[in-house]
Order: sequence, then structure tokens, then C-alpha cells
Amino acid sequence: MRWSHVGLNCVDQKATEEFYTRYFGFTRARVVDLGDARIVFLRQGDVYLELFGAGTEPAGTALHDGPPAPGRMRHLAFQTDSVDAFLSTLGDAAEVTLGPLDFGDFICGWRTVWVRDPDGVIVEVSQGFEDEHPHEGFHDDKDGV
Repeated sequence: MRWSHVGLNCVDQKATEEFYTRYFGFTRARVVDLGDARIVFLRQGDVYLELFGAGTEPAGTALHDGPPAPGRMRHLAFQTDSVDAFLSTLGDAAEVTLGPLDFGDFICGWRTVWVRDPDGVIVEVSQGFEDEHPHEGFHDDKDGV
């Protein structure tokens, strides 16, 4: 089994495509023409975003890191070398909904910011996150997970 993609509903596919290509390094991989609609696939490495046209109302997400309701995507997340450099490049292109926050008490150098994409989806951008046990399976007996 391997990762495939995340499908996003977009009020304006062009604006959403530009946001993810310009600020997150995605490129257009394919467009599927359905006659009265189309699906745009964006790719960055092994990660794909599938963009669908949707209604005219932005997604109703929470202000912080996404909706807490079960069965709803909370947020998309990306890693960068520098949250500050990312924010500088982003400028006014997206609303910062939370942060940047410093999580250095947990992992040295871990910082995160959350922004809203053109359709209201919360996007987390972090620097410095590392696995607790690199290259090993991790099982926390206390929680049974």
C-alpha cells in the first residue's frame, strides 16, 4: 500500500492551483476533462492534490488548526527548512490562522504556522519536526498505540 492523493473541493480551481504551485512547489500533473467540469491533479514528489470544482462558499473550517469533528480533514501539513522564509515568500497571499508557534520544548527547532488556503482549508507548515525513533516502528505501550 502507498499514498495516493488528497482531494480538495475548490471555489476557484485556478486560484487554488496557483496557491499550491507557487508556495508549496506543486506542478500540474494531469487535467481530466469531464465536459462540464474538470479535475486538476497537482504533484510534488510522491504527493498529489486532486482539485475539484465546488460551490461558491469557502469551506467552513475552524480558525486554528482545522475542524475537530470526526470524519473531517483537520488540515494539510508540509515541512520546510524555515517557517520565517516561507512566511516571507507567502506575504499577504494567505491568512495566518495560528502561530508561528515554537515547540522547542518537545523537539529542538520545531516551529509551526497555520495558514488558510483560497478555499478555507487549513495548511500547517512546520520546520524541525523529527520522529521520536527514526527509521523504527514506534509503539507506546501506555496508550496501546
